[in-house]
This record gives sequence, C-alpha cells and structure tokens, in this order.
Amino acid sequence: MEFIEQMPLFGAAMTATRAWTFGFVTITFMIYLYIGWRSRVKESGEFYVAGQGVPAIANGAATAADWMSAASFISMAGLISGLGSDGSVFLLGWTGGYVLLAMLLAPYLRKFGQYTVPDFVAKRYYSETARIVAAVCAVFISITYVAGQMRGVGIVFARFLEVETWQGVVLGMVIVGVFAVLGGMKGITWTQVVQFFVLIAAFLIPTFALSGMLTDSSVPQIGFTTGDIAEKVNLIQEDLGFASYTQPFTNYDMANVFFIMFALMAGTAGLPHVIVRFYTVANVRAARYSAFWALLFICLLYTSAPVLAMFARYSILNTLEGAHIGEVAKSDDDVEYIPVYRVNEEGKEVPIQWVDTWQKTGLITIDDKNKDGILSLKNVDGNFDEVKIDKDILVLATPEIAQLSPWVIAIVATGGLAAALSTAAGLLLVISSSMAHDLYVHFFEPNASEPRRLFIARIMIIGAILVAGYFGISPPGFIGEVVAFAFGLAAASFFPIIFLGIFDKRMNREGATSGMIVGILFTAVYIILCRSDRVLGFDEPLMTPWFQGSSWMPNGLRPEGVGAIGLALNFIVAIVISRVTAPPPEEVQDLVESVRVPRGSHAPEAHFDETDAEADNP
Repeated sequence: MEFIEQMPLFGAAMTATRAWTFGFVTITFMIYLYIGWRSRVKESGEFYVAGQGVPAIANGAATAADWMSAASFISMAGLISGLGSDGSVFLLGWTGGYVLLAMLLAPYLRKFGQYTVPDFVAKRYYSETARIVAAVCAVFISITYVAGQMRGVGIVFARFLEVETWQGVVLGMVIVGVFAVLGGMKGITWTQVVQFFVLIAAFLIPTFALSGMLTDSSVPQIGFTTGDIAEKVNLIQEDLGFASYTQPFTNYDMANVFFIMFALMAGTAGLPHVIVRFYTVANVRAARYSAFWALLFICLLYTSAPVLAMFARYSILNTLEGAHIGEVAKSDDDVEYIPVYRVNEEGKEVPIQWVDTWQKTGLITIDDKNKDGILSLKNVDGNFDEVKIDKDILVLATPEIAQLSPWVIAIVATGGLAAALSTAAGLLLVISSSMAHDLYVHFFEPNASEPRRLFIARIMIIGAILVAGYFGISPPGFIGEVVAFAFGLAAASFFPIIFLGIFDKRMNREGATSGMIVGILFTAVYIILCRSDRVLGFDEPLMTPWFQGSSWMPNGLRPEGVGAIGLALNFIVAIVISRVTAPPPEEVQDLVESVRVPRGSHAPEAHFDETDAEADNP
C-alpha cells in the first residue's frame, strides 16, 4: 500500500496529532459548557422536554446525535470490519428500528403528550404499579447503555490525550454533568445539535479521504460499489484462512442473525432516551418532520459505516501481515510494548508507529508465538494468530493507519467524544427523570415546588453520572456488545407495551405490567448468566447459550439476540392476561381511539357530503 511507505513522518506527526486533538477537544468542550450555561432552566417542563419548543430540524439533528452513540461511531464499523457480512446485522437492525419508531410509534406517543415513557405507561395503563415497573426498566436499560458510552470516552482520552482510561472517563463525566445538570433537556438538545455536526464531519472526512486513496472515487458509497476493494479483501482473507469477507453466515448463523436483527429493531423502537426526543417538539406534525430529518442525518453515517469498515479491514491486513516483530521495549512512561516494523523498498525497517502507540493503551497486544520475528494474521479459531486488536479502536485507528493528516486524526477523536457524550447525556436524563419525576416526586413529594423538583432531578443526574462512570471504568464488554444488550432489554420490556398500548384497546394494566416484568427479567437473567464472567467476575460463564450444538444454531443463542425471545414472551403474557382479566375503563379506550385517529377525521361515508367535507380537518 503506497501510504504505508510514509512511516518516517509519523514521529513528528504524533506530537502534532496530540496538539490538534487537545485543541479540538478544548474548543468543543467549551462550546458544550457555554450552551449548558446559556440553557439554564427554572421549570421542570424545560428540564424534561425543553418546553416542547424545539424546531423540527434541530430536533432531528439532536435525535441523530442522541441515536448515533459511541456504538455507531466507534464500535459499529469495528464490528462490521471484524465480522464481515454478518456485521451488517447491526447496521440493518439499528437503522430498521429507527424507521419502525419514526413511522409506527413516535407520532402517536407525541399525541399522548407525556414527559417520559413511564408517564405514558402510567396514563395508558391507569396504574402506578405499571409506572414503577416502567421506571425501573428505563433505569436498567439506560445504565446498561451508558456503560458503553463511558467506555468510548475512556478509549478516546487514553489514546489521544495519553491519560489513564479512568481519568478520561472522569473528565467526560464532568463535562456531560455540567450541561446536563444546568440545562436538562434544553441544554442537552442544543448541545446535541452541535455534537451532530462534529461527529458527522469526523466520520465522513476520513471516509472520503480513504475512499480517494483506495478506490477510483472520493465518494465512499460510489468507490465501494464500483471499485475492486471487496475482491482484494476477500483474496487476503482467503489466503490467511478466513472465509471471504462478503460471505454471509460465517461468524453468526442464520438464526442468530435473525434474532439479533429483530432484537435490535424492536429495541430501537423502545429506547426511552430516543422516544423522549419526540416529546420536545410542539405538535404531532413537528414530530413527524423531526423523524424525517433525523433519518436523513442518520443515513449520512450509516451508509458510510460499511465502507469504512472494509477500508479498515484492508488496511490492517495489508499493513500487519508479514510485519517484523522487535524485542520488548518501554515507552517514556515505562509502559512495555513490542515494536512492529515494515521493510521498505530500500530494505530498511520502518516502525509501524500506530501499532506501538495503541499497544500502550492495552487495546492491541502482540504475541510472537513461534518466535520467528514475523507477525502472522492467519486464522486461529476465528481470530488473528499473533495479534489481538480491540474492535472498538478500528474507526479511531484507521486514519492513523492510512497516514492521514494529524488534524483529521484529531477530529475523528473529537467526533468519538461527541458521539459518546451526546448519547450519554440523553441516557442520564432518562435515568434522572425516571428516578426523580416518575418515582421520587410522584410518590414521595407530589406537591413539591418547581425549584424542589429541579433540585431532585439534578441530584439524580449526578448520581446517575457516578454510576455511569463506574461502568465506564469497568465495562462488562466492548461498546457494541454492551449497547446490543441494552437494545435487547428495551425490546423485551418497552416495545410490546408501547405497541399494544397504541393499537390494542383491550390491553389492560394487568397484562402490561406482567408482560414487562416477564420480558425484562427473562432477558436480563439470560444475558447475565451467559456473560457472568464479565458482569459478575466469575472465571467462566454460569450458563452456556441455549441450543448450542444444534444443527440450526451451532454456537447457541447469542445474548445480543435473546431480546427477541423476551419480546415474544412479553407479547404472549400481556395478551393472554389482558384477555382473562377486566378490560380497561371506557375513558382509557376512548383515549386510545382518539390518539389513533387524526384530529378532525370522521367516517369515510361522510366525505360524500360536500358540506361536511368542507369542515374536515379544521
């Protein structure tokens, strides 16, 4: 690869990269803090739903930033790069789920006009018990999700500002805490608008640059489809003993692909921090338009991610296979690493500096197993033989691998922080609103004054930040995996209850509450038992995945897809119990009917009466 030969520039470039990163991070953080200060709120309506006055296009950008988390920015391309064709399950699941939410649920939820998902559940199912269950589910889902975001913050800071991971997490906690505590949803919304433009620029700039270097077009989607990059990757993969990159069902069997995709789609439509964004606009029409803008903004990244993933895979294979391995060395701060070199055309060994640098973070490890001094990436149990690369670093490392300008590398780091912090802020607000608005104020101080309500909400955000920081320092998995768990929990708890609450007038409080409890408990227990080595600290998992060794699911049901089973159980339990217990009160059924029917509409035959037709939709 031609750009690999530019290695001598790397030493000076590293200092420049750190300076650019520090500058970009400082500028963007100052903007976030300024917005938080200017957006200080004095009423709970502004704190929770920004006074329901956010313009549709701004809400679309904020929703996109809220949605495109560290999992989308940092981890998704890494997942696709590592899994090949099977990694597209995350792309399809997350994108399809947003379409499902925007078209099927969001307008109706806005018409209910509540502050939070537990508010909707309590009103629709006329039950404070249902509110408590929904609030607990929202907190559990959000804590799981925010753990992945804090890990993303730690990775970026550890690599690009060369601080300890825990120090990076703490700094991220402080920044997001300021604009979330001061401005609530109002401050978070306008911060997310800025963060969207930061993260989308950070993702697209290196993708366009790499497309121009590796294909015949600078537009990645065009270069991806018209160039031969896929054939090149497939050939290298096959030479190393891997299946073709574009061959489906090589890492995940067909059944797991279906379950994971379905869980991600339904989980997306049930995510409380995304749903609440549709409460911040003035009316149902604005909710529909903001959904359109958000989908458009999301597509900019999601159509580029598989392209960047393939570029990253090609760059790593082409750079590291056959590289020379040196003796163990120590960095200036006494961190051990193993130098890796390429031999240039003049026969000189040139350091592959990005590998050395990422080794110091512990996210790349080199092991010369056969002691031949040559790095091998051959397939061993689905992994590279002598190098282990954390999936979460691929997007961040690819600009370095390609020797792009230091300012491009820096803006990618800044974009990763923007993606993680934007979603973390939305999740922290959900945790705060569930604990403060739905539980504490509602049950313990229902007559609390506005200042008191805001005080409680801000205390809850601070508590949520501390919990998020702990899981960011000690995460139960890599970012994409942790986030997939959160989506499974949302699919198993919220999606069936929201869907049935809108489209099934017969659904009652007994059915909804039972369905939520069964769905989330089943899904959470399965995930925890299958990942107890990471979540609970055991030496090995307490349970092997179901169906392992079967002909249709050889590796068993993956925890990322178990939310689909939890969703089915929720639907079954909710429907059965609602049919054997008393129906909802008439006023609740009338409410559901009014939400489903557009204002001013009437029976179809009325349109034959011209006088009546003139009065339609006043």
